[in-house]
Amino acid sequence: MNFLKTNIDGLVIIEPNVFADARGYFFESYNKAEFEKNGIMCDFVQDNQSKSCYGVVRGLHCQLGEHAQAKLVRVLQGKVLDVAVDVRKGSPTFGKYVSVELSEENQRQFFIPRGFLHGFSVLSETAVFAYKCDNLYCKSAEFGIRYDDKDINIDWKLPKDKIIISEKDSLAANLRDVKDKVIF
Repeated sequence: MNFLKTNIDGLVIIEPNVFADARGYFFESYNKAEFEKNGIMCDFVQDNQSKSCYGVVRGLHCQLGEHAQAKLVRVLQGKVLDVAVDVRKGSPTFGKYVSVELSEENQRQFFIPRGFLHGFSVLSETAVFAYKCDNLYCKSAEFGIRYDDKDINIDWKLPKDKIIISEKDSLAANLRDVKDKVIF
């Protein structure tokens, strides 16, 4: 596996070694020893999967306090633009983001430590998205910021008239209005 550091400390793109032939392919998507050797110390306890259609934007979400989650995300089918926004209190990159295209073709994964908002946009007809979490989901710890927050200014790689969001996400606040609530 190749571990690529990004311009925000803690965010890592992982490229697996894919072994392909006429039968298909094989790759190791997770190896605890390899991850730890590359500075990623996580005890993953929950796996999630979603399927979405073109234009869906899920995010920006995280869980607060003792329920915060680190995530290892990847796409099983289709293509997404995956985004992580730094909301670690006192971080020199607070409010900055990294985006990476994840697809069934490139097999890339994205490691997102605790202290980051997470979201993705679906760039293909459909996408099946999988993620491992190092903490269990807790509804009362949910937190979200608007996907179109003007201060963060994410280019979701979708035409504005094609974006589909949930009602909950449409009601989310802007980061500048709630940044003191985010505690990591």
